[in-house]
Amino acid sequence: MKPTRTARHLVGLGLATCSAFMLLPAHAQRPPAKGGITAWVTTPDQSQQLRQQPAPLAFGKASPAGAVIEINDSQRFQTMDGFGYCLTGGSAELLHALSAPARAKLLRELFGTGPGDIGVSYLRLSIGASDLDATVFSYDDLPAGQTDPTLAHFSLAPDEKHLIPVLKEILAINPKIKLLGSPWSPPTWMKTNDASKGGSLKPEYYGAYAQYFVKYIKGMKAAGIPIDAITVQNEPLHPGNNPSLLMLAEQQAEFIGQHLGPAFQKAGLKTKIICYDHNADKPEYPLMVLGNAQANPFVDGSAFHLYAGPIEALSKVHDAYPSKNVYFTEQWTGSKTTFASNLDWHVQQLEIGAPRNWAKAVLEWNLAADPNQNPHTPGGCTECLGAITLGPDGQLTRNVAYYTVAHSSKFVRPGAVRIGSTSQGVLPNVAYRTPSGGHVLVVVNDQTSPQTFGLRYQGQTAAATLPAGAVATYVW
Repeated sequence: MKPTRTARHLVGLGLATCSAFMLLPAHAQRPPAKGGITAWVTTPDQSQQLRQQPAPLAFGKASPAGAVIEINDSQRFQTMDGFGYCLTGGSAELLHALSAPARAKLLRELFGTGPGDIGVSYLRLSIGASDLDATVFSYDDLPAGQTDPTLAHFSLAPDEKHLIPVLKEILAINPKIKLLGSPWSPPTWMKTNDASKGGSLKPEYYGAYAQYFVKYIKGMKAAGIPIDAITVQNEPLHPGNNPSLLMLAEQQAEFIGQHLGPAFQKAGLKTKIICYDHNADKPEYPLMVLGNAQANPFVDGSAFHLYAGPIEALSKVHDAYPSKNVYFTEQWTGSKTTFASNLDWHVQQLEIGAPRNWAKAVLEWNLAADPNQNPHTPGGCTECLGAITLGPDGQLTRNVAYYTVAHSSKFVRPGAVRIGSTSQGVLPNVAYRTPSGGHVLVVVNDQTSPQTFGLRYQGQTAAATLPAGAVATYVW
């Protein structure tokens, strides 16, 4: 993961084509709830942080001045898998260092669904080390010059110290949480440069590397940790990180179609295979993989980051292959940036923009770091701010990514369906129908002044006012 993105892009707020969503009959729509709308607000000055507003908003016949957001749950789009973070090895190490009572309390807050919890429902893990582990490792490291094509030395021991114990505690809180695994690098003996940084996968080890994934998934399952999906390579076009790997689209298509997919099939694995896992500026990469006749049947969908390119690129890939899923799997928060600028941008681009462009999951980078943005590998990210900062003696700071994710994760539970919601060029928003038949609307005021607007559903309208730069989640 390399923090190179600073520019903003406009959020894609267009609705999909008629062939891509479902129309529900009128009788399937619920009338507005009699109890009104509960609002939860975060402001850029942090005077409100996911604060429930004291009085619910009331639906009525009158329309307020200003923009109106029309909610239409007869328009149905993708079903959501969840919202969350990347649980790096470094994050797990910091969490594992907490006292058992402090860790239990924090994990309950993060992954529970109680009134004071934020309900994180999806996590991304690194297969081997990411750049936010304390050291570089794979599950089959050997002295220089040695190889292990049968993977006789494969071992999950590096993850058994911190990551697996923490994951077991998380799964005890939420047994249904979805876990996505992503490798930063294969073992160095499989690579053209025999190094953790850069290089490519040697063709003669395509088969062995496919079995490496199989052993990882089976090993994690044996430890009680089900891996729902994997991406083939984190940022395959960025070989400058430590660890990293260059894997071109043609190489990834060959690896999936001729090796990884057949290996999963032979092993009876149901774990999804997701391609790409890099920036939105290169949609031609996943389009090439999905266009490969051998790879396509094995590929569940494509994953994206947003350090370059527009969020609308996700829709370009979806529209070309509407039966394949789309995921948003990483975006960092810089430790030298402000809460206010990140609140607006991340909610507008990720929590709103990614689902409006078909993402089934939205993940921020790095659940936890210490006050100095450690741990990280030599050459790894030195400015990656965690969603939480864990300081000495268990000191806890909730940072901006905690709130940007929580505005969705707390209310939009897995199985919720994105539904229609309008926008007049201001107040970017996204709406959902929950599995229980309720509704959630996430809105950001991207203007420099407070905005009063209407929230219209089933012919009735509620008036709301949102401070400049603020985010709100409305639930009814």
